Amino acid sequence: MLGTAWRLARRELRGGLAGFRVFLACLALGVAAIAAVGTVGASIRAGLEREGAVLLGGDAEVQLIYRFADPDERAWLESVSERVSEIAEFRSLAVAGEGEAEDRALTRIKAVDGAYPLFGEVRLEPDMPLAEALADDGVVIERVLAERLELAPGDTLRLGTKAFRVAAIIAHEPDGAAGGFAFGPKTLVLRDALEGSGLLAEGTLFDSSYRLDLPEGADLAALEAEADGALDGSGARWRDARNGAPGIGEFVERLESFLTLVGLAGLAVGGVGVAAAVRAYLARKVPVIATLRTLGAERRTVLMVYLMQIAVLAALGIGLGLLLGALGPLMASPLIEAALPIPAEIGVYPGPLLRAAAFGALAAGAFALWPLARLEEVRPAALYRASGGGRRLPRWPYLAAIAVMVAVLVGGAALSGPEPMLAVWVALGVVGALLVLQGAALGVRWLARRSGRAARGRPALRAALAAIGGPGEGAGPVILSLGLGLTVLAAIGQIDTNLRTAISRDLPERAPSFFFLDIQPDQLPGFLERVEGDPAVSEVRSVPMLRGVITGINGRPAEETAGDHWVLSGDRGVTYAATPEEETVVEGEWWPEDYRGPPLVSFSAEEGEEMNLALGDTITVNILGRDITATVASFRDVAFETAGMGFVMVMDPATLSAAPHTSIATVTAETEAEGAILRDVARAYPNVTAIAVKDAIEEVSAVLDGLAAAIRTGAGVTLLTGFAVLIGAAAAGEGARVFESAVLKTLGAARGTILRSFALRSALLGLAAGTVALAAGALGAWGVVTFVMEGTFELAWGNALMVILGGAALTLGAGLLFAVRPLGARPARVLRARE
Repeated sequence: MLGTAWRLARRELRGGLAGFRVFLACLALGVAAIAAVGTVGASIRAGLEREGAVLLGGDAEVQLIYRFADPDERAWLESVSERVSEIAEFRSLAVAGEGEAEDRALTRIKAVDGAYPLFGEVRLEPDMPLAEALADDGVVIERVLAERLELAPGDTLRLGTKAFRVAAIIAHEPDGAAGGFAFGPKTLVLRDALEGSGLLAEGTLFDSSYRLDLPEGADLAALEAEADGALDGSGARWRDARNGAPGIGEFVERLESFLTLVGLAGLAVGGVGVAAAVRAYLARKVPVIATLRTLGAERRTVLMVYLMQIAVLAALGIGLGLLLGALGPLMASPLIEAALPIPAEIGVYPGPLLRAAAFGALAAGAFALWPLARLEEVRPAALYRASGGGRRLPRWPYLAAIAVMVAVLVGGAALSGPEPMLAVWVALGVVGALLVLQGAALGVRWLARRSGRAARGRPALRAALAAIGGPGEGAGPVILSLGLGLTVLAAIGQIDTNLRTAISRDLPERAPSFFFLDIQPDQLPGFLERVEGDPAVSEVRSVPMLRGVITGINGRPAEETAGDHWVLSGDRGVTYAATPEEETVVEGEWWPEDYRGPPLVSFSAEEGEEMNLALGDTITVNILGRDITATVASFRDVAFETAGMGFVMVMDPATLSAAPHTSIATVTAETEAEGAILRDVARAYPNVTAIAVKDAIEEVSAVLDGLAAAIRTGAGVTLLTGFAVLIGAAAAGEGARVFESAVLKTLGAARGTILRSFALRSALLGLAAGTVALAAGALGAWGVVTFVMEGTFELAWGNALMVILGGAALTLGAGLLFAVRPLGARPARVLRARE
């Protein structure tokens, strides 16, 4: 049977690809999008792996917070390595100019030693060695800081109480991406040059890191285990070249996963086109199928003939998609490498291509099997009468096969990404959107039939409604394909707009004007006197500030209990307080104001629940190299979204008050007073760092711009696939419109009336697709904003109108594109051909 079926299938394929252009385009676009995303992700990971030591700044790195290594720790570091480079990083204000012309900006100071960098090279403009640039109190700064303060090489820059010479602009920093996202452009300076600046005083919030140049062939895993013993209890964190930029790698993995899911939504849109193309192709093959059945061909043979044809065409479409997905990143490699702050080894990677091919094959099979399976239930007599015949649904074995393919597709997407449930929810959303759009298509046809009488006296509108409600109109494919593409675009647009609204409009209404960091104990009274005595200041809040790393929960490593929760990903701010002040205790009890017993901690309620903490659990926090084990006494409701001071952990005063620490403060003031406050504080306390909330918002918005652009690109491919299906539907219906035009002309309709009828038909279907897509997309966005982001959802009307009008415009353009031939049809010739 298989041999016979293959011979018949091969003979029919000799007829060419007529009718399958949309099939190939839909499949190729979906596969290409997934392959391209995977290829870029694999290229970045390969670059990170290849340049791990350069990105990290050494073969390995030991990080400490709030302090430098003591002599014993330094001795161990030097004993296992050939070279050691010590670096301190912290934030401060960079000040340029004098008097009224004085200007300042937040900067991340990176204080290095003479051994920096161990690997790679810092490139400067003008070109010079780093050691020469940093000599004699020189600094090098990032271009963003130079432009912000209008500085050029040779100008003077003040850090703390000391003046420095700007020697050059940083063109490339080999380890610049290892730290991930951080506020403020960077300034490189020698640590020794900071003496006398008032910076890096006791209690200053800074990180120290020790980059190690290890002997050739060093066992990184064994050294990490040795470091755990040698540096146990010091709060040190070990990283090595096996994962030189973990934050960047994780970010790339999550973005790749999300864009792959957007690509799968595009495959679903393409699947609608695949199903429509297969259905139309089989309808044209009615005489051939009828002949085969009449000559005694079994139903399975007929099914295999066309299943083989579709399989060959699907393989061709997938191959085209893989070619586009592999060549696209290669051709765009100069642009990709220029846009990335990290190395990317652009090439052809089999893994992403195989995954894209598997996703494409599963999607093509699931959507093509439905119309193919119905062939088995069609009788020869029904075929000769050009009737569809058979069951409305395929038999259960085929439905089961379709369900299995969909399950494997969703499961593969879930297992290949860091958030398995996200893939499941996206799949459910796509299925739900398809069902809603299918119902909408049926509803539009029903409404068009019911509205025909209301259009009396308007022949163009009545003809359009009659065509939409008639049995031959392709309302289903148009609304399904375009609607699903617009649904993805609408959901992304609504989420993006709501997120930006929360950051740029709602947040500043509640957020303070400034955060002030590193206020020394002897500076706090004077600082408070200045800001509290200002009538333009409405609120001041100050608390003591330390930082610590959670190392254990209930006597076990913290990761074993709480997994990879964000609270454990680095050091966290810790404070102490005698009373809960503005926060509400939701479980447990606060300690008495004069408490002097064993260490107690109050934990953020939401984070505590996510980390499976309960009252009475113990948490070990390393602060200043000392492990403090505290019992959870209460949980608090912490409003991090207000951009005020929110601490995951608050300890009792007796535990921390004697430790060296600084204070942080928030100040809420009228806009016109902000400049004077910032200027006065900077002059009186040069070591105090001020962070303007609006600057932080701009930094976050810049990151969101990049993310939104990447996501919109993925959604654009989905929409392009939907437009390809739309073009296919318009092309498939061209013959019917030729006949319709001939009939209308015979009845006396003018060409203008017929053209308006075609235009109204297309525009109404587009409006319907856009409206339903907006409703489905807004519903999905509401769920994400409300339950995932825990925000307040508001419909963004600008994006909503764009989606609705965009749908109308796309269908109108496609409809008018295929209106030329019907308008030029001669009634006599067309009607004689139908006899």
